[in-house]
Amino acid sequence: MSECGDSCCGDVSKANAQEKRILIIVLLINAGMFVAEFSAGLVSHSTALLADSLDMLADALVYALGLYALGKATVMRARAAMTSGLFQLALGAGIGVEAVRKLLGDVLPDAHTMGIFGLLALIANTICFVLLTRYRDGDINMRATWICSRNDMAANLGVLLAAWLVTRTGSGLPDIIIGLLIASLVVKSAWSVIVQARLEMRQ
Repeated sequence: MSECGDSCCGDVSKANAQEKRILIIVLLINAGMFVAEFSAGLVSHSTALLADSLDMLADALVYALGLYALGKATVMRARAAMTSGLFQLALGAGIGVEAVRKLLGDVLPDAHTMGIFGLLALIANTICFVLLTRYRDGDINMRATWICSRNDMAANLGVLLAAWLVTRTGSGLPDIIIGLLIASLVVKSAWSVIVQARLEMRQ
């Protein structure tokens, strides 16, 4: 007979409630920053900001799927993770297309706006990263949310670097290059989630 009684079930419920609260917080942060960064990217004509904002949107969807997966069977969690991975993969490809389109144009992005919103995004993702660190060894969906926040911090630093290089060089090329790098980071992260999800679904 198992020694785990109602107290263990209570612990699981408590853990799920804590995860749900954290996921709701980071979901709201990322959704808000997506709106802010996407708007700023359009106004400033910045590929890097647009790429970073779409990364925020992808993360918000990952967190939403993580909320859906809480308490579900392993196969349901794996399917949720697979869906989020495929969506991120599509967004990463879209960002790459947008960067190539900008490369064919001749628009200089607003480095000042890039710097402001890049810094705001870095602060937001640092908060999310700290909140999710305790779950980095959890199930696939909680691991995916932590990986997203970690990658986002690198992308935010890329936006700040792009803003500085645009100011120094007077060229929009650094913005386009870093936008493509962010897109590749999104694609790599998405592929990692997809591979893990496939393994869990097979098991």
